Amino acid sequence: MADGETPIAETRATVETAFDVVLSPLASAQRPALDAIRIVDSLFAIGRSEAPFNDYPAERIARLSRRHARVFIEHGAVYVADLGSKNGTTVNGIAVRQTPARVRAGDELCFGGELCYRVGIEPRARIVAARSTPCAAGLLLVPQREDLGLQPIEVQAFPFLISKADEVFSRYKDRYPHQVNYISRRHAHIFLKGSELYVEDLGSTNGTFVGGKRLDESALPLADGDVVAFGGDHFVYRVTLQKPPEVEPTVTQLILNPSVDEAADADKTTFVGAANSFLDIFCVDPARQREDEVNEAAQAASAQAKRASPGGGATMGTAKGTNGGHAADGRAIGSNSAQGTGVSKRRPRRWRLVASELGKAFAGGDRANMRRMAAWSGVGVVLLGTVALTLYLRGSSERELKNLLASGDYTSAVQSARSYLASHPTDTKVSALASEALLKAKLPGWLDALQKAQFEKADALLGDMKSLTANNADAASLIGELQWVGDLERFVAGRGGPEAPIRMYADESTINALLQRWEDDAKSHQRALDRIASYVPVFTEPYAQAMSHLRKLESDDSVYVAAIERLNGTIRTELARDKPAALPPVLDDYAQRYPRLAGLDRVRDDLRQYTALLEAALARQFTSLLALMKTARFSTPPFQAQYQQLAAARLPSADIIQRHDAVAAAWQRGDAQQALAGLQSMPAGPWSDVLATELAHKKALLDQYNDLQKTRGGKDYDQRLLSFYASLDPAADVWFAQSIQKDVAALHDKALARAQDLMLRAQSLWKQYRASGSIGGTQRLEAGISPGFRNEARLLSDAKTAAQQGMRIYTQLKADHPADFDRLLTDIEAETTLQRRSLTELRMVLDPGLLKAKLALIGGEQSETRQSP
Repeated sequence: MADGETPIAETRATVETAFDVVLSPLASAQRPALDAIRIVDSLFAIGRSEAPFNDYPAERIARLSRRHARVFIEHGAVYVADLGSKNGTTVNGIAVRQTPARVRAGDELCFGGELCYRVGIEPRARIVAARSTPCAAGLLLVPQREDLGLQPIEVQAFPFLISKADEVFSRYKDRYPHQVNYISRRHAHIFLKGSELYVEDLGSTNGTFVGGKRLDESALPLADGDVVAFGGDHFVYRVTLQKPPEVEPTVTQLILNPSVDEAADADKTTFVGAANSFLDIFCVDPARQREDEVNEAAQAASAQAKRASPGGGATMGTAKGTNGGHAADGRAIGSNSAQGTGVSKRRPRRWRLVASELGKAFAGGDRANMRRMAAWSGVGVVLLGTVALTLYLRGSSERELKNLLASGDYTSAVQSARSYLASHPTDTKVSALASEALLKAKLPGWLDALQKAQFEKADALLGDMKSLTANNADAASLIGELQWVGDLERFVAGRGGPEAPIRMYADESTINALLQRWEDDAKSHQRALDRIASYVPVFTEPYAQAMSHLRKLESDDSVYVAAIERLNGTIRTELARDKPAALPPVLDDYAQRYPRLAGLDRVRDDLRQYTALLEAALARQFTSLLALMKTARFSTPPFQAQYQQLAAARLPSADIIQRHDAVAAAWQRGDAQQALAGLQSMPAGPWSDVLATELAHKKALLDQYNDLQKTRGGKDYDQRLLSFYASLDPAADVWFAQSIQKDVAALHDKALARAQDLMLRAQSLWKQYRASGSIGGTQRLEAGISPGFRNEARLLSDAKTAAQQGMRIYTQLKADHPADFDRLLTDIEAETTLQRRSLTELRMVLDPGLLKAKLALIGGEQSETRQSP
């Protein structure tokens, strides 16, 4: 094993052993030595106002910040985190920046470049069983404002991080978005120091208050009855400390003294049963400091990114003592090697049997006994030789692997282990050594590819590593952990970094898959990654980065992915109610509340298409509806699903669409009889009335054309020709328009005059309609058709018909016209659409026949309600 690395067994021994961290000052010739600092708690504060530094001479702490650093212990390892101090913190001369640094026995730890210490680890008594550990105090935070609907918070494990990203507070985001944003992502934390609970502000934007006083740089002990507030006067709680009972309570005591849990109404209490990680609490990611709603410029001290334990390199197990590395290593091997245990149990029995037979032989004295003794002696010698040879051969494989690892020949170690495990796949000791050799040989190259974002190369290297794990399930599981890290980093890089926008309907499934793979057994995954980091210390930083990205994904999942799910539910609800008009304000609100939500433009585009389709369907505008159906392309899942439901229940069927396309094609090429026959043969269905109207219109148009041909050259031919020409749809009635084009061209000036007359008539009708006050809600709700409604509807319908015909002539002749005519047509069509939509929304109130009659009076889509000349 290379220098500076710690065996896994030592790491385990450290986790299971209580120890003190001793900081021994490095003396200098100019200044007197200071006393050593013994750290017995899991968290120790470094700062000018913290003990024992506040008793130091002023010149010794001149470069020390008031809130300088924190030393903490987690999973049996010691870390130091710099808190944005002015003059920095170093471990062995390397600056500690955003990520907490691992500290080991013998390291040189300096604060501000002046206060330097040598780190020592001194084991305490071994923890025999979890039962011997006194129960930690519990904490109940009871909201002080009953009008807000906040839940009490019962904290059962410490440290507890107050964070707006955590579900404890983010659940109120919809109701109180601003108040939640007043809480920072790393706002404050509550931790145990000895047997007392302390609260410390983490440099939050809006502060932490105890008894109305804002906390400064130091932690403050919490007392029963204290009132603590986070970020203002909204999240305010009274502290109730739940001390563990000194003796087991009796049934009578439980009945007479209900617990605080019961008093707080367990059904309406938020329980926090898992501790936060100090690695998360003291990690810094300046990119996320802009998210607080108040004093954004001051967020440099409020680091928000959370990182989990990198767990890498040598551990606290390097401390000397009876519980040190070799003893722990021996225990680990003994517990994991069933084969070795079996040999140790069989050997005493066989020696006792040989001794017994030898005794009998010597006691008898005859030749038979002597021969028997000689035979048994031979058997014993052979047996002893076999056992010794077996143990030696097995030990030689292990010794060979250790020697290869110690010499740094990892590739040979991998090959040697593969050969051995091919015939001894259950040897767990050799499997562990083989895993170590494989990772030391291959992991650096994989990390290099990963850090350069060469993900295809990284996958290929992982595939090569997997091919070397035959007969070694231990190594295969570790490679699986690396695959997860690679997939996580590929996803983060592909999005543009951890702070990149969340792409709706693209990122949710990947985020869910990555989190699910981690959460299926998070502790096992973290132990495996810790083990990889102990084998290959260079993995520590990528591991810490992956944990930071994991925490960011967990935050995005609880905030953004949850927001997308709520938005999908809102979309489904409003579309099911035929209320797409209710969605634009919702989308605008989401755009403001969730600035990193990407893809709302796609939702808006789908909403626009769906709204047009629904309005055309409800207004029975068949031709427009068919055109919209042919161009509709929905790209978001909720609209795709809703459109399928709409198409199945309320839109023309595929057969009707195909038949109508054939009718339209025949009509456009002048085969009127085939078109009419096609319409007549349409099967009965929900759109039969619209198709019957179209059939009647086409028959009337054909009759008018035939009559026009019969009167050609007559006295009123010119007027009849222009009126017919104005009634034609340039797209649908193209054959008829072309057949009379020459005659119309000869009457070009008369045609323009006709167009102007029609527009002036439309203008006059529109003024009359507006002067009467237009159609109001009372008239639309009438149980019948009043004269007032009929008159107003006819004015609007006639104005629209005249304007459309006039503009059609201008368009067909490609002639210039006043811009006022365009605005006039737009205003009339907008009013017609508004009146039709308003009537359609009353379909649950009005009789279907009455609704249809009112819609017919107002008029509809131009090709279906076009009046005959």
